[in-house]
Amino acid sequence: MKILLAGRNGQVGWELEPRLARLGELVALDRSGLDLGDPGAVRSRVRELRPDVIVNAAAYTAVDRAESEPGLAFAINAAAPGVLADEAKRLGALLVHYSTDYVFDGTKAAPYTESDEPNPLSVYGRSKLAGERAIRASGCRYLILRTSWVYAGRGRNFLLTMLRLGAERPELRVVDDQHGAPTWARDIAEATVTLLERSVEGLFHLTAAGETTWHGFAGAIMRLAGLTPVVRAIRSDEYPVAARRPANSVLDNAQVRAAGGVVMPAWEESLGRCLAEARRTQD
Repeated sequence: MKILLAGRNGQVGWELEPRLARLGELVALDRSGLDLGDPGAVRSRVRELRPDVIVNAAAYTAVDRAESEPGLAFAINAAAPGVLADEAKRLGALLVHYSTDYVFDGTKAAPYTESDEPNPLSVYGRSKLAGERAIRASGCRYLILRTSWVYAGRGRNFLLTMLRLGAERPELRVVDDQHGAPTWARDIAEATVTLLERSVEGLFHLTAAGETTWHGFAGAIMRLAGLTPVVRAIRSDEYPVAARRPANSVLDNAQVRAAGGVVMPAWEESLGRCLAEARRTQD
C-alpha cells in the first residue's frame, strides 16, 4: 500500500508519519512538497505519486486570522480537499481528512453527533465544512474525522502558550464559557491508523473523552506542569477575538467506537502523558 501524507510538519502530521510508515510505503510531504494553496500543483503531484491512500493533515488553522483571509482559508481548507477528493476518486484511493468541532454553532445542550446539522460561526468553520462537503460530493472513498482543541508538545497551540505564560506571569485570565475536549495529536494519529487497519470509512467524530472549558484546560496544565499562577475564569466577551467560537463544541464519539472499536482516552489522562513526555525530552 502506498500512502501520501500531506502536512507532515503539522501537529497531527508529525505524529502520523512514523505510524503510517508501518502500514506501507509512505511519501510524507510538507508545504514545499505539496502546497495546498496551488490546486494545479496538488493535482499533478497526486497523479505523479499515484497513492492508494491520501492522508490530508494539512490545513489553514489560524481561526482569527481567517476572518481577514477568507480566500486563503477556503483555498486550503475547501478547494484543496476537493482536488484531493477528485484525484482519489480517479485513482480509487481512500482520502483521510481532518475536520473540526467548529463546524457547529454551539447552541446544542448535549454533545454533537454526526447527524447534527452543522452551522459554523466563523470563516474557519465555514471553510472546513466546505472541505467536508467537497469530499463527500466527489464520490471518492473517504474517512473524515472531526476533532477538537488539538494540542501537542510542538508547534503552536494552547498547551504551549499556557506553559509559556504560566512560567512568565503571576496571573492568567482564561475563558470559562466555551466547552470542548482537548485532544492530543498523538491520540488522533493512533486512532487514524487503527481505523485504516480496520478499513473504516465515513464521517466520524474523534476527540478525547470527557469535556472541560479553556479555563479548566489551563488549570489542569498548570497543575500537571507544577506551575503556580492564579488562573482566573472570564467570559468570552471579556476576551474579544475576531472569530466567534461555539459555546459547546463537545463531540460524541459513539459512532467511531461502534464502527472502528476506537476508545479515546480521557482528555486529562492524555494531557498528563503529553507533559510527562515533554519533561523526559527536556531531561
